[in-house]
Amino acid sequence: MSIHITRKIKGYSVKRPESQAAVPAAPAAPSEPQAEVIQMHERLERPDVLVGATYKIKSPLFEHALYVTLNDIVLNAGTPHESRRPFEIFINSKNMDHFQWIVALTRIMSAVFRKGGDVTFLVEELKAVFDPRGGYFKPGGTYMPSIVAELGLIVEQHLKSIGLIQDGELSAAQRALIDEKRAAYEQHRGGAKKKSDTGPATADAAGDPGAFPSTATLCGKCAAKAVVLMDGCSTCLNCGYSKCG
Repeated sequence: MSIHITRKIKGYSVKRPESQAAVPAAPAAPSEPQAEVIQMHERLERPDVLVGATYKIKSPLFEHALYVTLNDIVLNAGTPHESRRPFEIFINSKNMDHFQWIVALTRIMSAVFRKGGDVTFLVEELKAVFDPRGGYFKPGGTYMPSIVAELGLIVEQHLKSIGLIQDGELSAAQRALIDEKRAAYEQHRGGAKKKSDTGPATADAAGDPGAFPSTATLCGKCAAKAVVLMDGCSTCLNCGYSKCG
């Protein structure tokens, strides 16, 4: 149906149902400016100053020590989205025999860091490298299959310190159980030494109370030389692993 309008329109209003007319319209909340969250990417320029840490690798395979420096960039500083990401890595040493592969490795790793995304896969890749000449034991009894594997361990420690890898440390109950097993082993071994007349007892690791027994074997789980025989079952005094459960 058409309506013929003969006068000039001076205003208009929209007729609403009674259910909607009783509810006043809520005022629109002023929109707050949203800060842009900066993510790690390869086009991100290097700041003049970076924060980092330097780690020392002293291996019997090298005459001189290796010094590994990992520098981090702080993204979104001062905001709830602040994070610390690895940006570059350097390895320095007096030993120039392996200069080429060290430079190549550091450049590739730094490029992976700047690419962004999940960089934690580097840890497992480095720790899986084995030296054909054989590995070595770090102080404390941890077995390292190669110098590159120890580099992977250092990268893992650094990523844990900045929060990219969650530290899977033993709980208080697990640590208490390991201490109990170690005390039981020491007590049993001490009793056996008193009954033995074969010769003088030998001290483990020059009397270091934190060292593992010299007769311990390598643990397949934590790679520490800390597996001893207790009650007919092989038990690791470092991580608590036991074949008997």
